[in-house]
Amino acid sequence: MNPSYNITVTFTASKTLILPASARHETNHDITEVIFGTAASSCFVEFQELNGAIKISKDLMDDLLLPLGKTQLILHQNTVYLGPLIGIFTAGFTGSILRPIGNRSLFFAKYLTAQKSAGLFAYVFGAHHIDWETGIVSGFTFDDDGWRQFKIPLPNVVYDRLPNREIEEHHALKMVKRRLRTEYGIPWFNPGFFDKWTIHQLLLPHAETALYLPETKLAPSKEEIEVMLHRHNSVYLKPRNGSLGLGVFQLIYSPDEQTYYCRYRSDQEDNILRKYRSLDQFFMYSFGSRKMDDYLLQERIKLIRIDQQQIDFRVHTNKDSQGRFHVTAIAAKMAGKGCVTTHVDNGGMIKTLEELFEQEDERNQAFHSLTLAALVLSEKIDQSIEGFIGEIGFDLGIDACKNVWLFEANSKPGRSIFSHPALKEEDLHSRKLSLQYALYLTKIAIEEPEALYE
Repeated sequence: MNPSYNITVTFTASKTLILPASARHETNHDITEVIFGTAASSCFVEFQELNGAIKISKDLMDDLLLPLGKTQLILHQNTVYLGPLIGIFTAGFTGSILRPIGNRSLFFAKYLTAQKSAGLFAYVFGAHHIDWETGIVSGFTFDDDGWRQFKIPLPNVVYDRLPNREIEEHHALKMVKRRLRTEYGIPWFNPGFFDKWTIHQLLLPHAETALYLPETKLAPSKEEIEVMLHRHNSVYLKPRNGSLGLGVFQLIYSPDEQTYYCRYRSDQEDNILRKYRSLDQFFMYSFGSRKMDDYLLQERIKLIRIDQQQIDFRVHTNKDSQGRFHVTAIAAKMAGKGCVTTHVDNGGMIKTLEELFEQEDERNQAFHSLTLAALVLSEKIDQSIEGFIGEIGFDLGIDACKNVWLFEANSKPGRSIFSHPALKEEDLHSRKLSLQYALYLTKIAIEEPEALYE
């Protein structure tokens, strides 16, 4: 990680930037320009023995719209880049400065708090906050005094945190993404939501990832559901593009009774268990008007259980400032009684590995097998998906034979596991790495922009 420097203002000279003497060796050129985000200005540069700081003249700060704080330095040819400046792109703004992004305001506030320790600048913005004539954004930041909106340049990198697929397809948002990428050459990471079937197809041909995949079919016929049910006794029907466990059905076949059972969550958020004489009854009374073309059929894996409740695991991976994946958090999710999934919103509970496994060797085995799976899967998805991926959230399971299974990969993972008080450090670490990955992309965009489009 590059060192960061406190920004201090000097009123002694015009267009002057004073850098630490230690930075002199980073370029063989005379520096004549300073850039912050997409704002640029000519400047006079001096090098002095400074203690963890840079000095910049007030007029230069005003030209760059540079706020006080910490910055890193990237020197390339005759230019010094301050920042980097990271724009977190989303939608759903309320117009209230107290909660500008509604009930997701706290989510974004935590990211913006992480920028201090990472030595970066970050802000949140939406499509309507950009003034295309000037290249200036009315962005939102958060500090000890709360939220504030301020003028700031377009960013070096955009971190995509649009809330759902429907909003992502909005024409105006697509236009913003296209203009920033093509007209300004701004890298955009974690674009788009993963499609469960696409991810399955990408991973299936490779031996090192296929071993983690349950048997899965897209748009199954009733006959295919019957066959898989009789083979496994229990299967899941999952929306291809669903989230939060919504619309998931667990089907169970009892050979002794020659009867079908189904667990699901109703539209009123009740956990339902129903009995049917046939699959046709299930489709008539429970599946309703849903389209099978939008569903996946997946075998049910018999996962490890605690207190008779099913357990799976959320594993977060993030890229660092070198573009390498790390596992940043692992937590167990315990299903609530009668629940078809382990989601917290569906009555699930979060537990750490220490809480789950009393035996150290059992805990270590689970940690290492989940870590290995998450890193192998991250690398293969990253190689196969177009665009830049900085983080992935995996839903993984472990069966009674200690095998690891992949149930879902999320490009915009929720952070419910970080509500557990023992995961505060992991929470901060994963947020910081998202910002540090933006630094990595910034350097590539500056030093070898052609590599962004290889």
